[in-house]
Amino acid sequence: MLPFDQDLKRECDLFLGLMKTDQRVALTHAFFAERRVAKLPEIDGIEPLCIETIGVVGGGAMGVGIAVSALLNGLDVTLLARDPQTVEVAFERISRILGQAVKRDKLLSGARACIFAHKFCTATDYATFARVDRVIEAVFESIEVKMDVLKKLDAVRRRGAILETDTSYLDFNIIAVITRRPRDEVWLHFFSPAYVMRLVEVVAGDAEAPDVMAAAFALAKNLKKITVRAGVCDGFVGNRILSHYGNSVYSMVLADASPYKVNKTLIELGLAMGRFAVSDLAELDIGWANHKGLAHIHSSHETYPECADRLCQMGWFERKTGRGFHIYDEMARSGRFDPEADNIIAAERIEKETIAYDIGAEEIVERYMAAMINEASRIVEEGIGLRPLDIDIPLLKGYGFPRWRGGPMQYADTLGLDTILGAIRHFQRKDPNFWRPAPLLERLVIKGRTVSSPNV
Repeated sequence: MLPFDQDLKRECDLFLGLMKTDQRVALTHAFFAERRVAKLPEIDGIEPLCIETIGVVGGGAMGVGIAVSALLNGLDVTLLARDPQTVEVAFERISRILGQAVKRDKLLSGARACIFAHKFCTATDYATFARVDRVIEAVFESIEVKMDVLKKLDAVRRRGAILETDTSYLDFNIIAVITRRPRDEVWLHFFSPAYVMRLVEVVAGDAEAPDVMAAAFALAKNLKKITVRAGVCDGFVGNRILSHYGNSVYSMVLADASPYKVNKTLIELGLAMGRFAVSDLAELDIGWANHKGLAHIHSSHETYPECADRLCQMGWFERKTGRGFHIYDEMARSGRFDPEADNIIAAERIEKETIAYDIGAEEIVERYMAAMINEASRIVEEGIGLRPLDIDIPLLKGYGFPRWRGGPMQYADTLGLDTILGAIRHFQRKDPNFWRPAPLLERLVIKGRTVSSPNV
């Protein structure tokens, strides 16, 4: 042991050493970005509308999750589902979730009883929503289904009541115009399970009023969520980036990198889950539906993950059915190798005449991050995400990106934008369509600036 004075000096030296690390810079960036992300010029100084009562349409996982989140934060909630059977199932799920909250000391048993006595009710008739302050629609991710529900809600909602739609991909501007008061509508992207995940994307449509946007941010704050503003495009911020770097991952698998090797490498990078484990959690069926809806605009040169669609065609819809890219059973609740899924991938390699080569862990990380940062740069340039921090926070809070790396844009500055651009141009030689450098990225490299420099 050292004398006390020498111990203090050593502790100080160690602390100062840690202050100079990339991890300290990244964690500081993440801390302040979380507090700045909800500060938007378009809602600055606007007093949000008062919200005390909400209606939730949809008795599935998302509707239940949103209802639970609202109940846990003191709001009065009415949940509507299409028939009494669905209502009963939703009620039982909400009761079970709140019961688990009591067991974990997250909720007092008396508060749970009060919720069911005074704060929560169910319905099957849209007229029930004539008096609520806002309605959150959380039905199946289908434009036809959502338009039908929104028309019914529009017929009964009172003047001034806000109508909110939960979606992961759909175009707000196409659907909003079917109602009489599109200025009183806003689209949200909750992350599942909504009572656990803290991220919400608020989508800014063409007709939306600033006070409605402010109300959406106020609700999210009431629900203890971290809220990010996103523009309208396929996938908004988070899912658009997810789709793009997902395609880069699929291209590696088609070039003979095992999904299991990709998962392991990305976890070693610091991600909470591997890319294919994420697909198996809550993505395959939604992705399949989205692919079918956008099939007419897919380029013949696009890296398109047909193997994922073929898993869905087999009836393998992620963990909820026990099959996806992995098998989920009593032997391996977190997933184990599935030889049939591996054969489906191998068949696609043969069908597409992919030239196989050995892809190492270093190249997996390089491709993954380059694709993510490149698409994120396009999103900032297009105004879909206002600032680079509007990229970092969704990826940190909703997609398992390691906090100690600060987010993909902060990580890009750590690596060096010239390094990222060099990797993109290297991969562009093999796939010039997918690996087109983002103009913003090229300009920042020419000017010698960092990607975080546009942050405000």
